[in-house]
Amino acid sequence: MANKNPLRAFVDKVNTYPDWLSRRLITWMFRHKVKLAGTVSLDILGTDGKQVTYRQRNIKKAQNHIGGVHAAATALLAESASGFIVGINLPGDKLPLIKTMHLDYIKRATGDITVTASLTDEQIALMQSQDKGDVSVAVTITDAANIEPVKAEMIWAWVPKR
Repeated sequence: MANKNPLRAFVDKVNTYPDWLSRRLITWMFRHKVKLAGTVSLDILGTDGKQVTYRQRNIKKAQNHIGGVHAAATALLAESASGFIVGINLPGDKLPLIKTMHLDYIKRATGDITVTASLTDEQIALMQSQDKGDVSVAVTITDAANIEPVKAEMIWAWVPKR
């Protein structure tokens, strides 16, 4: 990487700790930086640097009028997970920006929502070598019944920090 990414350095360091501690530290850091994520109590279940898994528990403050996880909370989860995986793979002198967020709500979700966002090795290499660009992040959204109630497409751009 051209410039050291402090977020990536933090993730790499805490991933050397036991899983339970690593998850708590990464979640705490993310909730501290992204206030809305703290408000709805998003959890980061783990990351290996190429993939990250987030969870939104079906708690009162994140529910809709029918008792499921609110559509906006689901969108926040998908945007947060995809942004996190892009953010830790960019050089430190680049700024990630959401370019397109498309969600299709297919079925009613039940229980907690889990989102997994991932990048390929080719996408990571592109992000580290180009000054500007964009990438489509693979996002899978599942509920407690292990169905995919929402299809998502997240396109992230990056530009040099000024």
